[in-house]
Amino acid sequence: MDENILRKIIQNYETPTYIFDISILKERIEYLRTALPEKVKFCYAIKANPFLVKELEEVVDRFEVCSPGEYQICRKRKIDIKKILISGVYKTPELIMDMVKDDEIENFTIESMQQFQLLKYINRKLKVLIRITSGNQFGINSEEAEEIIKNRSQYENLDIIGIQYFSGTQKKSIKNLEKELTYVQELINKFKNEYDFETRELEFGPGFPVSYFQNEEFDEEIFFKEFSELINQMEFKGQIILEFGRSMVASCGSYITKVVDKKVNKGQNYAILDGGIHQLVYYGQSMAMKIPMCEIYPKRENVNEKWNLCGSLCTINDILVKQFPAGNLQIGDILIFKNTGAYCMTEGIALFLSRDLPSVLKIKENGEIELLRDNLPTYKFNY
Repeated sequence: MDENILRKIIQNYETPTYIFDISILKERIEYLRTALPEKVKFCYAIKANPFLVKELEEVVDRFEVCSPGEYQICRKRKIDIKKILISGVYKTPELIMDMVKDDEIENFTIESMQQFQLLKYINRKLKVLIRITSGNQFGINSEEAEEIIKNRSQYENLDIIGIQYFSGTQKKSIKNLEKELTYVQELINKFKNEYDFETRELEFGPGFPVSYFQNEEFDEEIFFKEFSELINQMEFKGQIILEFGRSMVASCGSYITKVVDKKVNKGQNYAILDGGIHQLVYYGQSMAMKIPMCEIYPKRENVNEKWNLCGSLCTINDILVKQFPAGNLQIGDILIFKNTGAYCMTEGIALFLSRDLPSVLKIKENGEIELLRDNLPTYKFNY
């Protein structure tokens, strides 16, 4: 982050706060476009960071909406309904009816057989993807998908355009991704050979990994090259849409929190921060045993000391980092945690101990700072 912008934020806004740099976001998407096959389209999973929806509308092809709240965010932000895909488990019949009646939403996934029963009786044309389970609570079995496809002539309002497949996140194994794509290709072939069904679209969640901690060895350039080869070698020639979340937005985010107290207990240095684990969530945090990508402001030359960085919650679990190298740490120093653009601001135990939600800032491409959300008291939700 530019030091002048950081200084302005520290002077004008309270800590802790989340900061999303739109220039970094746009650069990341451009990199993904060049690193992956030109023919693929991009779907953004809103759950990764709902604050970036409007910024992404012009640069992604689709938004995956998995909850009533995410749907309301899209409505408030006036997102093009043709770009919205309603996915995820459980939507009330009333909500789905409102979507198709009032807002003319037309893109859905078949997430369960119960949801299928609802969609097939809606009196208007819908485009649907059948979500195939990877062995968890999401999607339906391939045998159930076959039944739907075999009897598709009975569902005149449903235009079954293809399948959706997603198995998880932080997947670093090209071999595992190859197995998944092979499985999907076999399903596509079976649907064609046995039911004369032409799959026009495959939405695939690759679960690309993000490096959050120091000394993580991962060559993203080689990884993307190998994954692109898998895509290009597929027999399937329909439209492939890759569903992103973490990999698209993690790098544009920073979380800043301030040292508000310090002490030495039984020979161990402790710094108490005004943030904590309720606001900073890394995938695989492992009880603070890993050291995340983090900087101190103002910078310190001497890093011979080791500090346990603890949050402001009254629980021994609120440790962000153990044995963090930081010389002469002082009350008032700022800790800048990087790669926090995905999930951190939505996945934490935000209501624990009734601490305020942090403010959310956006750094525009011209360097202007915009307040997206001010500090929000949570005590009112807990009594």
